[in-house]
Amino acid sequence: MAADRDGSPDRVKVLLDANALMMPAQFGVDIYEELSLLFGDYEAITLEDVVGELAGLTRGRGRDAAAARVGLAMAERSRVLPSGSLRRSVDERVAEFAEREGCVVVTNDRHLRNALLDRGIDVVSMRKQKKLELIRG
Repeated sequence: MAADRDGSPDRVKVLLDANALMMPAQFGVDIYEELSLLFGDYEAITLEDVVGELAGLTRGRGRDAAAARVGLAMAERSRVLPSGSLRRSVDERVAEFAEREGCVVVTNDRHLRNALLDRGIDVVSMRKQKKLELIRG
C-alpha cells in the first residue's frame, strides 16, 4: 500500500455504481459496513453520472424506483465527483474513472463486472445475496 506525503497509508478508493447503491433496499445489505469489513479505512466515491442514473430510475414505479430512492440517499454518504468522461454509457464512464483513479468498483452488474475484470480492475460484488466479496482484476 502506498503512503501519503505525511507517511500515512492511502485509503482504498471504492467507486459505487448505481446497482451497488440499490443493494441495501434490494438485499438488505449494509454496503458501507461490508466495505469496512473488507478494506478497513476506505473512501467511498460515486460519480455524478450514477446519481443522475438513480434520479432517473426514481421516476418509475415499483421496486426498482424504491431501491433507486434508497440509492440516492446512500450516495450522500460518499464523495460525489464528475466522471471527467465523454463516454456514452454510465458503465463506460465508471470503468474509465476506476482505471484512471485506481478505484475498486462495487457492482452487481455481471456485464460491467466482467468488463472491469478484463481491464484488470478489482471488483466488489455480492456473494449469495448476503455478503460482499472482493474479486481481483
